[in-house]
Amino acid sequence: MDQPNVLARGPYNPLINPAHSKPALVEQHVEDQHHILFSRPLLGALLFENTSSDARDHCANERTFLSWLRLSMYLAVVSLAIIISFHFREQPSGLERRMALPLGIIFWLLSLTCLANGFFNYARTVMKYSRKAALVQSGWKTQVVFTVVGTVILGSCILFLSTDRNG
Repeated sequence: MDQPNVLARGPYNPLINPAHSKPALVEQHVEDQHHILFSRPLLGALLFENTSSDARDHCANERTFLSWLRLSMYLAVVSLAIIISFHFREQPSGLERRMALPLGIIFWLLSLTCLANGFFNYARTVMKYSRKAALVQSGWKTQVVFTVVGTVILGSCILFLSTDRNG
């Protein structure tokens, strides 16, 4: 019985595959020494064998990366909002002007940290999936990043509440 050719190209669709690249079977690249994300055409799709719950796990990994990306974007927007116009009244006080830039830089660095953590977590998990060795779990780096982000947000809220709104 002939199996259909998985790598056969259908009609070209620029919305789905703008680079018109062939998908790569991950099982063919397991022996490669370099990372699976760099062992194919960079804009091509990765095709994993769907045994047990692999498809669900890959989708969960992608959703996790997108959650990190969303958090990073939120922190970047907050950073820009703080830098551009950080004041409680019509005119910012001296304290608010002095706090705006450092607080904005802190949120911007947290944004970049979240983006990097999400990407490296995604890449590490894809590499483990390609070698059939992935464990879906939260690592210590993720816990540290979430603790720092939560602490900075809580500290900022306390700082906002404690600033003198009258003077």
